[in-house]
Amino acid sequence: MDFQLTKEQKDIRQAARDFAEKEIRDIAREYDQKEEFPFDLWKEACDLGFVGVYIDEAYQGPGLGYFEAALIMEQFWRVDPGCGCILLTSFGAELIQNFGTEEQKKKYIPPIPQGKAIMGAAITEPDAGSDIFSVMTSAAKDGDAYAINGTKMFITNGSLADYLAVYCLTNPDAKSRYERYSFFIVEKDRPGFQANKLRGKLGIRASDTAEIVLNNVKVPRENLVGGKEGQGFTQVMDLFNINRVLAASQGVGVAQGALDQAISHVKKRQAFGQAVGKFQAIQTKLAEMATMVEAARLLTYQAAWLIDHGKKDPRLIAMAKWLAGETGVRVTDDALQMHGGYGYINEYDIERFYRDAKIVEIYEGTKEMEKLTIARRLLGNF
Repeated sequence: MDFQLTKEQKDIRQAARDFAEKEIRDIAREYDQKEEFPFDLWKEACDLGFVGVYIDEAYQGPGLGYFEAALIMEQFWRVDPGCGCILLTSFGAELIQNFGTEEQKKKYIPPIPQGKAIMGAAITEPDAGSDIFSVMTSAAKDGDAYAINGTKMFITNGSLADYLAVYCLTNPDAKSRYERYSFFIVEKDRPGFQANKLRGKLGIRASDTAEIVLNNVKVPRENLVGGKEGQGFTQVMDLFNINRVLAASQGVGVAQGALDQAISHVKKRQAFGQAVGKFQAIQTKLAEMATMVEAARLLTYQAAWLIDHGKKDPRLIAMAKWLAGETGVRVTDDALQMHGGYGYINEYDIERFYRDAKIVEIYEGTKEMEKLTIARRLLGNF
């Protein structure tokens, strides 16, 4: 096993770090407070090739892997999780690239890395989160088209996206529940499409989240992802496996950023006549935090590397997502504690990181669902 990054990967990581420090750090608090998406920052990130790095060169992408995507995500989230979500504007492109028809790939993928379009995936509903077999948004045949009806909730990029991959019930009477669902590409300008931005989120406020209402939205048959009904479950699980790794890299990033802040603060903060960092209680806590971050990072890197080498391991991916999410929450909590009262005011970035970290334990599969995935893989058909 070789645990060294290639020169290209090191350069990509450093470029992402430099961009985040130069372009994100100074505006992060502003966009968090305004709860607005940083369009100029997103466009610049697209121009520099940071968005959709896993998109093939044939579709105007850099043609790199999910490992490189994880490296970039980690560095962006290390500086600011909210603005770091500009990388999620390609969410759903991997679905089309892996399962779409060639016509769908040529039409919908190239605008994303070029900064000409934003995409999202609409799966979750008000009463269907972890239980994707409870999704009730329907797509019924209507001549040569489909009529889509239903409501989606907590959709990333929902009010910004030019088009969404929408998970729909198409074959409710299919004998196997795994063959009841399909994905459709739905453009925002279609009659009956409505997006309602959700405000007042705890964290990642610069990231757009919305409720999507689909009222008899008509889409042509060519918008059915892959061109065949009943493939949605296979497609959504593939999408989850990919994006759980990227979510894990977010957990690593927010944890590393919090650790950076804690180290900086305890070196400067004085108490009882000396720097706080000289107390053994602080030193042992920092050691625990750093070890947790490194463990989560290695597990995340392993899961991402395996995907790029043709193996999606749901057990390992769930481990990475769960551990990285918990690490993000625990390390930001410890880092805020080290800041004392200063950590409780928004003048210090750790306050924002503390709020931002929690989402990694919720979206792309809750920590409880990740643990069940791990356990079921361990027990088999027990």
